[in-house]
Amino acid sequence: MEAFCPPLVRAPGYKGGMEHATSRASQVASLPEPLQRLWMERLLRLAERVGASGEVPVAAVVLDGQGRAVGWGVNRREREQDPLGHAELVALARAARLLGDWRFNRCTLLVTLEPCPMCAGALVQARLGRVIHGASDPKRGALGGCLDLASHSSAHHHMEVVAGVCADQAQRQLEAWFRRRRRERRQA
Repeated sequence: MEAFCPPLVRAPGYKGGMEHATSRASQVASLPEPLQRLWMERLLRLAERVGASGEVPVAAVVLDGQGRAVGWGVNRREREQDPLGHAELVALARAARLLGDWRFNRCTLLVTLEPCPMCAGALVQARLGRVIHGASDPKRGALGGCLDLASHSSAHHHMEVVAGVCADQAQRQLEAWFRRRRRERRQA
């Protein structure tokens, strides 16, 4: 387990697997705005810690249909030299192992930065019900930034996207991290 993420524990009485649905995001349990902000604030604190270790400060969590965290992830590309080490993919992989399923129709993923095309494609493939993100990424974001894979006509699954939860705080965090990184590189 990563030092930045709490261990994942199966809920008492949890039998594994998820209900398979060919449904749309409308079947995803609602997540009230105060809970969205609470989860995003937790993720931003986690992202701050991972940023201090040299990774781009991005964190994600997958919530099941009952709002329980079933998968956490932080960026770990530099630490593990893994091009797939994006927070969203780490969280999805952990959730799939815990739930015993790769379909996430009734799940919500919260992430501090709008997913890139690779991650957005994985979220569509995983049939995620809803994605909630903090900072938007007009250059590389693929859920409304430079393209929108969530509603693209070629997508076999369309998920709900909620943008801008704690966006200012998430944007400031990323901008400060990149400023520090540029300054450190100039001084080296």
